[in-house]
Amino acid sequence: MKKILMFVMEGCPYCANARSYMQELFDEHPEYRDLDIEIIDEVQHPDIADRYDYYYVPTYYLDGKKFHEGAATREMVADLFQKAYEG
Repeated sequence: MKKILMFVMEGCPYCANARSYMQELFDEHPEYRDLDIEIIDEVQHPDIADRYDYYYVPTYYLDGKKFHEGAATREMVADLFQKAYEG
């Protein structure tokens, strides 16, 4: 499995939507609960966020490479999870 890194910001409606899609996918595919996902709030951890090149949240990195930036769709999150799971 590949690691997923997600940058979010509290109060961001797009981040809330992305988290909702993630939860739906966890419920539908219990195997995704084993994915290595680190969620970082960019306001609480600017020292970490500043090391990455992105402008909008949510932003996902897969195995160290930017996968998606900005408003996410359920399909995009499903694709991310599948790629991470397959390794």
